[in-house]
Amino acid sequence: MRTKYMKDVKRIVVKVGSSSLTNQNGLINIFQLESLVKQVAELHNKGYEIVLVSSGAIAAGMGKLNLTSRPTEMPLLQATAAVGQVALIHMYQKFFSEYGITVAQLLLTRDGLEDEKRLFHAKNASKSLIENGVIQIVNENDAVAVDEIAFGDNDTLSAMVAEIVEADLLILLSDIDGLYTKNPMLNSDAEWIKEVDEITDEIKALAGMSATGLGTGGMITKISAAQIAVSAGVHMIIANSATPWILKRITDGELVGTLFKRSE
Repeated sequence: MRTKYMKDVKRIVVKVGSSSLTNQNGLINIFQLESLVKQVAELHNKGYEIVLVSSGAIAAGMGKLNLTSRPTEMPLLQATAAVGQVALIHMYQKFFSEYGITVAQLLLTRDGLEDEKRLFHAKNASKSLIENGVIQIVNENDAVAVDEIAFGDNDTLSAMVAEIVEADLLILLSDIDGLYTKNPMLNSDAEWIKEVDEITDEIKALAGMSATGLGTGGMITKISAAQIAVSAGVHMIIANSATPWILKRITDGELVGTLFKRSE
Protein backbone atom coordinates (compact mmCIF):
# COMPACT_ATOMS: atom_id res chain seq x y z
CA MET A 1 0.00 0.00 0.00
CA ARG A 2 1.03 3.61 -0.61
CA THR A 3 -1.26 5.30 1.85
CA LYS A 4 1.62 7.17 3.47
CA TYR A 5 2.34 8.91 0.16
CA MET A 6 -1.31 9.71 -0.52
CA LYS A 7 -2.45 10.91 2.92
CA ASP A 8 -1.34 14.52 2.35
CA VAL A 9 -2.27 14.70 -1.32
CA LYS A 10 -4.86 17.36 -2.10
CA ARG A 11 -3.96 18.95 -5.43
CA ILE A 12 -3.56 16.53 -8.35
CA VAL A 13 -2.64 17.02 -11.99
CA VAL A 14 -4.04 14.21 -14.15
CA LYS A 15 -2.62 13.84 -17.65
CA VAL A 16 -4.41 11.64 -20.16
CA GLY A 17 -2.77 10.75 -23.46
CA SER A 18 -4.30 10.36 -26.88
CA SER A 19 -3.94 6.57 -26.71
CA SER A 20 -6.29 6.59 -23.72
CA LEU A 21 -8.93 8.73 -25.41
CA THR A 22 -9.05 7.40 -28.97
CA ASN A 23 -10.22 4.34 -30.83
CA GLN A 24 -8.00 2.37 -33.19
CA ASN A 25 -9.27 4.50 -36.07
CA GLY A 26 -7.86 7.58 -34.34
CA LEU A 27 -11.21 9.10 -33.40
CA ILE A 28 -12.36 9.98 -29.88
CA ASN A 29 -13.53 7.07 -27.71
CA ILE A 30 -16.63 8.54 -26.05
CA PHE A 31 -16.85 5.73 -23.50
CA GLN A 32 -13.27 6.29 -22.32
CA LEU A 33 -13.77 10.04 -22.12
CA GLU A 34 -16.95 9.67 -20.09
CA SER A 35 -15.25 7.16 -17.76
CA LEU A 36 -12.39 9.60 -17.15
CA VAL A 37 -14.80 12.42 -16.37
CA LYS A 38 -16.70 10.22 -13.91
CA GLN A 39 -13.48 9.39 -12.06
CA VAL A 40 -12.29 13.00 -11.95
CA ALA A 41 -15.72 14.13 -10.78
CA GLU A 42 -15.60 11.57 -7.96
CA LEU A 43 -12.25 12.91 -6.76
CA HIS A 44 -13.51 16.48 -7.07
CA ASN A 45 -16.52 15.65 -4.92
CA LYS A 46 -14.20 14.16 -2.30
CA GLY A 47 -12.42 17.49 -1.99
CA TYR A 48 -9.42 16.94 -4.23
CA GLU A 49 -8.31 19.85 -6.42
CA ILE A 50 -7.91 18.52 -9.94
CA VAL A 51 -6.19 19.94 -12.98
CA LEU A 52 -6.67 17.87 -16.13
CA VAL A 53 -4.07 17.92 -18.90
CA SER A 54 -5.76 16.34 -21.89
CA SER A 55 -4.60 15.31 -25.32
CA GLY A 56 -7.15 14.47 -28.00
CA ALA A 57 -7.75 17.72 -29.88
CA ILE A 58 -6.38 16.41 -33.17
CA ALA A 59 -8.36 13.18 -32.83
CA ALA A 60 -11.55 15.15 -32.19
CA GLY A 61 -10.77 17.40 -35.15
CA MET A 62 -10.29 14.43 -37.44
CA GLY A 63 -13.84 13.38 -36.69
CA LYS A 64 -15.22 16.84 -37.37
CA LEU A 65 -13.32 17.17 -40.65
CA ASN A 66 -14.05 13.60 -41.75
CA LEU A 67 -10.36 12.75 -41.97
CA THR A 68 -9.44 9.07 -42.03
CA SER A 69 -5.82 9.56 -40.95
CA ARG A 70 -3.79 12.05 -38.95
CA PRO A 71 -2.66 14.96 -41.15
CA THR A 72 1.03 15.21 -41.96
CA GLU A 73 1.10 18.73 -43.38
CA MET A 74 1.53 21.31 -40.61
CA PRO A 75 -1.20 23.78 -41.75
CA LEU A 76 -3.84 21.04 -41.89
CA LEU A 77 -2.60 19.54 -38.63
CA GLN A 78 -2.95 22.91 -36.90
CA ALA A 79 -6.37 23.47 -38.45
CA THR A 80 -7.47 20.03 -37.28
CA ALA A 81 -6.28 20.83 -33.75
CA ALA A 82 -8.15 24.15 -33.79
CA VAL A 83 -11.41 22.51 -34.83
CA GLY A 84 -10.85 19.58 -32.50
CA GLN A 85 -10.07 21.63 -29.41
CA VAL A 86 -13.54 23.17 -29.55
CA ALA A 87 -15.15 19.76 -29.97
CA LEU A 88 -13.04 18.24 -27.17
CA ILE A 89 -13.89 20.97 -24.68
CA HIS A 90 -17.56 20.72 -25.64
CA MET A 91 -17.52 17.00 -24.78
CA TYR A 92 -15.76 17.63 -21.49
CA GLN A 93 -18.18 20.42 -20.63
CA LYS A 94 -21.18 18.22 -21.44
CA PHE A 95 -20.00 15.29 -19.31
CA PHE A 96 -18.77 17.38 -16.36
CA SER A 97 -22.00 19.41 -16.30
CA GLU A 98 -23.86 16.19 -15.53
CA TYR A 99 -22.03 16.25 -12.18
CA GLY A 100 -22.59 19.96 -11.63
CA ILE A 101 -18.94 20.79 -12.28
CA THR A 102 -17.76 23.85 -14.19
CA VAL A 103 -14.76 23.52 -16.48
CA ALA A 104 -12.35 25.99 -18.04
CA GLN A 105 -9.96 25.75 -20.96
CA LEU A 106 -6.30 26.71 -20.64
CA LEU A 107 -4.10 26.50 -23.75
CA LEU A 108 -0.36 26.94 -23.26
CA THR A 109 2.81 27.20 -25.29
CA ARG A 110 6.37 26.72 -24.12
CA ASP A 111 7.35 30.33 -24.72
CA GLY A 112 4.40 31.40 -22.60
CA LEU A 113 5.77 29.52 -19.62
CA GLU A 114 9.33 30.72 -20.22
CA ASP A 115 8.26 34.36 -20.22
CA GLU A 116 8.19 35.62 -16.63
CA LYS A 117 5.24 37.97 -17.05
CA ARG A 118 3.06 35.49 -18.94
CA LEU A 119 3.95 32.74 -16.47
CA PHE A 120 2.89 35.01 -13.62
CA HIS A 121 -0.53 35.57 -15.20
CA ALA A 122 -0.92 31.87 -16.01
CA LYS A 123 -0.26 31.01 -12.36
CA ASN A 124 -2.77 33.57 -11.15
CA ALA A 125 -5.47 32.39 -13.54
CA SER A 126 -4.90 28.77 -12.59
CA LYS A 127 -4.93 29.57 -8.87
CA SER A 128 -8.19 31.50 -9.19
CA LEU A 129 -9.86 28.66 -11.08
CA ILE A 130 -8.82 26.16 -8.40
CA GLU A 131 -10.07 28.44 -5.61
CA ASN A 132 -13.44 28.68 -7.34
CA GLY A 133 -13.85 24.94 -7.71
CA VAL A 134 -13.38 24.95 -11.48
CA ILE A 135 -11.65 22.04 -13.18
CA GLN A 136 -9.28 23.46 -15.74
CA ILE A 137 -8.57 21.42 -18.85
CA VAL A 138 -5.09 22.16 -20.13
CA ASN A 139 -3.62 21.39 -23.52
CA GLU A 140 -0.84 22.67 -25.71
CA ASN A 141 -2.02 25.35 -28.09
CA ASP A 142 -1.45 23.13 -31.13
CA ALA A 143 -3.08 25.58 -33.53
CA VAL A 144 -0.24 28.09 -33.12
CA ALA A 145 2.62 26.01 -31.72
CA VAL A 146 5.58 25.45 -34.02
CA ASP A 147 8.73 23.39 -33.60
CA GLU A 148 10.61 26.13 -31.80
CA ILE A 149 8.00 26.65 -29.07
CA ALA A 150 6.14 23.34 -28.85
CA PHE A 151 6.32 21.11 -25.78
CA GLY A 152 6.25 18.17 -28.15
CA ASP A 153 4.26 16.00 -25.77
CA ASN A 154 1.76 16.47 -22.97
CA ASP A 155 3.92 14.48 -20.54
CA THR A 156 6.33 17.39 -20.36
CA LEU A 157 3.49 19.91 -20.32
CA SER A 158 1.76 18.14 -17.43
CA ALA A 159 4.95 18.10 -15.36
CA MET A 160 5.43 21.83 -15.93
CA VAL A 161 1.79 22.44 -15.01
CA ALA A 162 2.23 20.36 -11.83
CA GLU A 163 5.12 22.61 -10.87
CA ILE A 164 3.21 25.79 -11.71
CA VAL A 165 0.10 24.90 -9.67
CA GLU A 166 2.22 23.45 -6.84
CA ALA A 167 0.55 20.06 -7.09
CA ASP A 168 1.12 17.25 -4.63
CA LEU A 169 0.78 14.50 -7.22
CA LEU A 170 1.04 14.09 -10.98
CA ILE A 171 -0.70 11.09 -12.55
CA LEU A 172 0.22 10.13 -16.11
CA LEU A 173 -2.51 7.94 -17.58
CA SER A 174 -1.50 5.98 -20.66
CA ASP A 175 -1.87 2.52 -22.20
CA ILE A 176 0.86 1.00 -20.01
CA ASP A 177 0.82 -0.24 -16.42
CA GLY A 178 4.01 1.54 -15.42
CA LEU A 179 7.77 1.24 -15.82
CA TYR A 180 9.26 -2.20 -16.50
CA THR A 181 12.77 -3.59 -16.56
CA LYS A 182 12.18 -4.41 -20.24
CA ASN A 183 9.50 -3.76 -22.82
CA PRO A 184 6.66 -6.02 -21.56
CA MET A 185 5.19 -6.21 -25.06
CA LEU A 186 8.34 -7.92 -26.32
CA ASN A 187 9.73 -9.65 -23.22
CA SER A 188 7.74 -12.10 -21.11
CA ASP A 189 10.30 -11.83 -18.32
CA ALA A 190 9.87 -8.07 -17.95
CA GLU A 191 9.44 -7.07 -14.31
CA TRP A 192 7.19 -4.27 -13.10
CA ILE A 193 8.98 -1.56 -11.12
CA LYS A 194 6.70 -0.48 -8.28
CA GLU A 195 8.63 2.54 -7.02
CA VAL A 196 11.53 4.71 -8.10
CA ASP A 197 13.44 6.49 -5.34
CA GLU A 198 15.87 8.26 -7.65
CA ILE A 199 16.00 8.74 -11.41
CA THR A 200 19.42 7.30 -12.16
CA ASP A 201 21.12 6.61 -15.47
CA GLU A 202 19.92 3.01 -15.09
CA ILE A 203 16.31 4.18 -14.86
CA LYS A 204 16.79 6.42 -17.90
CA ALA A 205 18.30 3.50 -19.81
CA LEU A 206 15.12 1.46 -19.23
CA ALA A 207 13.26 4.06 -21.27
CA GLY A 208 15.92 4.18 -23.95
CA MET A 209 17.20 7.58 -22.83
CA SER A 210 20.81 8.50 -23.37
CA ALA A 211 22.86 10.02 -20.59
CA THR A 212 22.23 13.42 -22.17
CA GLY A 213 18.46 12.95 -21.91
CA LEU A 214 17.94 13.09 -25.66
CA GLY A 215 15.18 11.11 -27.31
CA THR A 216 11.49 11.28 -28.13
CA GLY A 217 8.29 9.43 -27.48
CA GLY A 218 6.81 6.76 -25.22
CA MET A 219 8.44 6.08 -21.88
CA ILE A 220 11.24 8.52 -22.61
CA THR A 221 8.98 11.55 -22.26
CA LYS A 222 7.47 10.10 -19.10
CA ILE A 223 10.86 9.74 -17.44
CA SER A 224 11.68 13.28 -18.51
CA ALA A 225 8.39 14.44 -16.96
CA ALA A 226 9.25 12.56 -13.78
CA GLN A 227 12.55 14.44 -13.55
CA ILE A 228 10.70 17.77 -13.69
CA ALA A 229 8.00 16.69 -11.25
CA VAL A 230 10.11 15.12 -8.51
CA SER A 231 12.59 18.01 -8.65
CA ALA A 232 9.65 20.34 -8.00
CA GLY A 233 8.56 18.29 -4.99
CA VAL A 234 5.73 16.47 -6.75
CA HIS A 235 5.15 12.70 -6.57
CA MET A 236 4.43 11.16 -9.98
CA ILE A 237 2.67 7.93 -10.93
CA ILE A 238 2.51 6.27 -14.35
CA ALA A 239 -0.60 4.10 -14.60
CA ASN A 240 -2.88 2.42 -17.13
CA SER A 241 -6.03 4.37 -17.93
CA ALA A 242 -7.80 1.10 -18.80
CA THR A 243 -7.59 -0.13 -15.19
CA PRO A 244 -11.08 0.23 -13.68
CA TRP A 245 -11.36 3.22 -11.32
CA ILE A 246 -7.63 3.80 -11.58
CA LEU A 247 -7.73 7.31 -10.10
CA LYS A 248 -9.62 6.14 -7.02
CA ARG A 249 -7.28 3.22 -6.57
CA ILE A 250 -4.26 5.51 -6.76
CA THR A 251 -5.62 8.02 -4.23
CA ASP A 252 -6.71 5.16 -1.96
CA GLY A 253 -3.07 4.13 -1.84
CA GLU A 254 -3.33 0.88 -3.78
CA LEU A 255 -0.16 -0.53 -5.29
CA VAL A 256 -0.88 0.29 -8.95
CA GLY A 257 1.36 1.90 -11.51
CA THR A 258 4.91 3.08 -10.90
CA LEU A 259 5.50 5.74 -8.25
CA PHE A 260 8.34 8.21 -8.68
CA LYS A 261 9.02 9.69 -5.25
CA ARG A 262 9.48 13.42 -5.00
CA SER A 263 12.71 15.00 -3.85
CA GLU A 264 12.63 15.84 -0.16
